[in-house]
Amino acid sequence: MTAVFARTTFHDALARLSDPHLLRELSYIGGRWVAGREGNSFAVTDPASSATLAWVAALDAEQTTEAISAAAQAFSAWRDLLPQQRAVILRKWHGLILEAREDLALLMTLEQGKPLAESRGEIDYAASFIEWYAEEGKRLNAESVTSHLPGAEMIVRREALGVVGIVTPWNFPCAMITRKAAAALAAGCTVVAHPSSETPLSALALAELGERAGLPAGVFNVVTGDAATIVGRMNADARIRALSFTGSTEIGKLIAGQCAPTMKRLVMELGGHAPLIVFADADIDKAAAIAINAKFATSGQDCLAANRIYVERPVLAAFTKAFKARIEALKVGAGLEAGAEIGPLMHERAIAKVEEQVADALTQGATLLTGGKRHKAGPLFYEPTLLADVSDDMLIMREETFGPVAAVTAFDSEAEVIARANDTEYGLVAYVVTENGARQMRLARALEYGMVAVNRVKITGGPIPFGGWKQSGLGREGSRHGMEAFTELKYLCIDTAA
Repeated sequence: MTAVFARTTFHDALARLSDPHLLRELSYIGGRWVAGREGNSFAVTDPASSATLAWVAALDAEQTTEAISAAAQAFSAWRDLLPQQRAVILRKWHGLILEAREDLALLMTLEQGKPLAESRGEIDYAASFIEWYAEEGKRLNAESVTSHLPGAEMIVRREALGVVGIVTPWNFPCAMITRKAAAALAAGCTVVAHPSSETPLSALALAELGERAGLPAGVFNVVTGDAATIVGRMNADARIRALSFTGSTEIGKLIAGQCAPTMKRLVMELGGHAPLIVFADADIDKAAAIAINAKFATSGQDCLAANRIYVERPVLAAFTKAFKARIEALKVGAGLEAGAEIGPLMHERAIAKVEEQVADALTQGATLLTGGKRHKAGPLFYEPTLLADVSDDMLIMREETFGPVAAVTAFDSEAEVIARANDTEYGLVAYVVTENGARQMRLARALEYGMVAVNRVKITGGPIPFGGWKQSGLGREGSRHGMEAFTELKYLCIDTAA
């Protein structure tokens, strides 16, 4: 990240932006747009074509400290606003995001690669968190405590924690920002956000719209550049009272260690390795449709993706046939192509991981039913792939895939599949397909996951507590629980004796 800050290439599709000012290449600190020192910048490219989209400012550790200082300085005034006053600004931000939906979706597709229809859906999803928390912030009520002492009145209240650091991944570059930031801002905290260097344009566009909505200087800051430099400085600074991170479990553990000396509050949405369990009483076509949506959304680059598909043996053949037909009907192409459903993977590392898992499975006896190689659409495209006869010791059944490869295996009993599904360090989400109501409840209780989806895929949104068990994370995002990490409980004991 040492290139001179200068645009060298225009991507043709950028001409489609109705509001060119949403394409920002500078970081946003204290209400100012800030370049890297000596013009240092890094290229943001389209994974579908490798064309350069922008050169974005690469800030250093000292500039990260400036962002934290701006957030710390802005905190008291923002905290002291009435929740209703903060809500007015947040609702305006929500409205501006929806008005800019097409431009924001275009930027997202260009920098992340997901099909344009999925990008539009993510913009709506991202905006929904701001709307939700604009209202939920009004309900951080004090609670009374029945006094156990004579002549005393007792009150417990929640108060804003302080400056919140946010670190977000490339697969959902808008929604991961708003799910975290909206909760923090509504609680009265200020924010320093670091987006992935693969997808910073979405975050910077949100900052532009936040400024237009009236977010005061220093309340919402976006710092772009090298993750180790920026996040390392955020973790070390005691003024950041909470750190919210979405990413791999490996990096989450590293961040947790760096935050320990300052005893930061941590919210972490980490890796997933979701099981999808299809019982013999399921509607096969419905089960196949659920499996497609659970596995191949965002080209499989989703922590909620169904990585391990268990099918009860009596319907294995029928399910596999129906699933294979749907996989082969998926359209692969650049995100801006009409009808594209599977876009490119984010980078060469992602392709290499998919290839490693497929090769390992085939070497150990798995059967390739469709796909299995790079797609002709480009170097970062991979064919939607189906593997059968997989065993639990193969890499694809032990490691998160993050690609368009589905692995199917048989099971023979409910107890067996529960044990196999739970045999992982992860516990984010599990999917169950069965028409048996009693079994639905048994599985929901027995599966060691923070979220369980029964006979459906879409379960997320502003009102729900998103998060996982075991090494899939700490805390929750969304719902009233999503504000807890950004507030402190204060107990008041007031003498009322005459």
